[in-house]
Amino acid sequence: MTVVGPFGLSVRDKAVEADVLAGLAAVEEGLIEATKSDVPFITEAAQHLVRAGGKRFRPLLAMLGAQFGDPHAPGVVPSAVVVELTHLATLYHDDVMDEADVRRGVPSANANWDNSVAVLTGDFLFSRASHILADLGPEAVRIQAQAFERLVTGQILETAGPAEGHDAIDHYLEVIAGKTGSLIAVAGRFGAMMSGADERTVSVLTQYGERIGVAFQLADDVLDIASDEHESGKTPGTDLREGIATLPVLYLRARAASRDATPEDRELCALLDGDLGDDGRLTEALAALRVHPALEQARRATVRYADEAREMLAPLPDNAAKAALAGLCTAVVDRAG
Repeated sequence: MTVVGPFGLSVRDKAVEADVLAGLAAVEEGLIEATKSDVPFITEAAQHLVRAGGKRFRPLLAMLGAQFGDPHAPGVVPSAVVVELTHLATLYHDDVMDEADVRRGVPSANANWDNSVAVLTGDFLFSRASHILADLGPEAVRIQAQAFERLVTGQILETAGPAEGHDAIDHYLEVIAGKTGSLIAVAGRFGAMMSGADERTVSVLTQYGERIGVAFQLADDVLDIASDEHESGKTPGTDLREGIATLPVLYLRARAASRDATPEDRELCALLDGDLGDDGRLTEALAALRVHPALEQARRATVRYADEAREMLAPLPDNAAKAALAGLCTAVVDRAG
């Protein structure tokens, strides 16, 4: 039994384990190849986050999805590379919007160079993903385009905020289903589809991917508050500093607006609404949130979405790949503490 992919997931079947490890290694090679340019500076910038590592959650999901068909089919690895390149490109853009200094334990591209380089490098990665995608056929292009539309729509909705009368928590869950869930759903869908799995299996893995994608993001929300930099690969409280209301903050605000609110709830909201550019205030806010019931509420929401993802797997045949996908649900929950 070998540890594979993010969170120490174990794949217990030797043949499946070998296929997944070989697939992930091939994806890594594909990422390096896809980020090469005739211009050395572009190669350096494009490979900045590739070489920093990462969980490779999306390629892992594609490799496991491919186990329900032919895992060695020629489109499996390229499709996983497409999804990871797209994800990497969004990170370059996200760090500019968030003014983040650290990503995956290294300086972000915008901190290492500047915002223009980061944005253009993200665009370069999108173009390389599109180039690979074109060889996978029009259906793959359509699927990726729809997911990308949802991803961008989610980002815009986050920027715009909830419409008047729309519950802020429901709005946020809609945002992350688009921003994060849509692309993770494509990873499961491509893995199954490119392997030749039947339509029902492709559908199951698409729905599973979206739900575990939401759980994955909610775990990140918890980690942004509860973890140290070593665990998360980015500066704790990045979302707080940038004024991004993640699920724990939204639960806090809902509680502070209720009849059951305590003075401590209102004081913490006032602290979050103040200038968190000050390191001392940010440290104080993180400490308060780490012991507030809102953080535990967010953990429970992570568990709920992970449980829904696991339930989606019921129609699939009982095999090592299905067990590993169920294990991913547990691993995501464990990551959130």
